[in-house]
Amino acid sequence: MAKKCDLTGTGVQSGNNVSHANNRTRRRFMPNLHVVSLISESLGKVFKLKICSKTLRSIEHNGGLDSYLEKTASKNLTTEAKSIKKALAKKKASK
Repeated sequence: MAKKCDLTGTGVQSGNNVSHANNRTRRRFMPNLHVVSLISESLGKVFKLKICSKTLRSIEHNGGLDSYLEKTASKNLTTEAKSIKKALAKKKASK
């Protein structure tokens, strides 16, 4: 199971634990992932995605999944998110 956000692709980062004696040991910084169900109002579908809490805050700030995907550049999205964004654009063009 990959430790990666389904929308933005945010993954594991690496760094150091630094002790008081300034000893450095390698460590991993895990993303804060949650499985959530997000509703697309335009498509009328529910998407169950594993996203990090930072992405969830961004979605809520933008007013939902549809507006978040419209405002976010495609180069910053994963292939799954791009397919949802493409379906939204197709639905919007047909109206």
